[in-house]
Amino acid sequence: MKARNILASLALLTLALTACAPADENASPSPSDTSCAVENLAVKTAGKITIGTDSPAYSPWFVDDDPSNGEGFESAVAYAVAEQLGFAASDVVWVVSPFNSIIAPGAKDFDFAINQVSITDERKNAVDFSTGYYNVNQALITYAGSPIDGATSLAELKDAKLGAQVGTTSYNTIVDVIQPTQEVAAFNDNDVAVKSLNNEQIDGLVVDLPTAFFMTAVQLDNGVIVGQFPTDGDGEQFGLVLDKDSALSTCVSGAVDALWDAGSLDDLAQQWLADVTNAPFIRE
Repeated sequence: MKARNILASLALLTLALTACAPADENASPSPSDTSCAVENLAVKTAGKITIGTDSPAYSPWFVDDDPSNGEGFESAVAYAVAEQLGFAASDVVWVVSPFNSIIAPGAKDFDFAINQVSITDERKNAVDFSTGYYNVNQALITYAGSPIDGATSLAELKDAKLGAQVGTTSYNTIVDVIQPTQEVAAFNDNDVAVKSLNNEQIDGLVVDLPTAFFMTAVQLDNGVIVGQFPTDGDGEQFGLVLDKDSALSTCVSGAVDALWDAGSLDDLAQQWLADVTNAPFIRE
């Protein structure tokens, strides 16, 4: 009888300690957790998942400026996440959301946005991010025959007139990594930036590497990729953007994690981005 009482007491103690253990707020939902069941998701419109992105929506992230066709890396990722959450393709609703409004504080008109938004600690003060869905490097582009055409080191870029879209990690790369002697040209969007580079008003433009390939091939006259910048530590990642403290954040991150585990994100990157990730590195 004593042995039975001791075993019973130990069982009760274990149960109590387990109940009192602190929960991991960042942990993905367990298979038995129904909070991420599609009927329980706190979406903007019942039965629909609303996704935001900027307009125009450029290749290779989207195709034909049409996020709803499922073509291009980010369009394909968006539909894969939606499916993982339990939504059919016909339940996906797209809304136009300019980049600067996506990362700004305040309520959004989307459930999540996908728009080459890099995850940063500063932005986390205003919005929530999912687990990163793509690892990216920044790159520098120019026009053939420019003062920086052929540059291979940061030292060769110090006196260049460089520009990037304001509020982006591309802009931060110029300020923090290149540290040019001339004032950085800040543009409201990349369309204006490309025009400035085409008109040779700046020597170079910093964008993410896949976008660099598109711009030099399609948007620029005699466009050239000078090179890409290596990243330190965990590197730079794009993440899905949600309202700050959104009830969907954990479930959306869980969906992205599941796509990583299944190899789906690697497959989509190979399908849509394999030809736009090879460029020389710019070193110190």
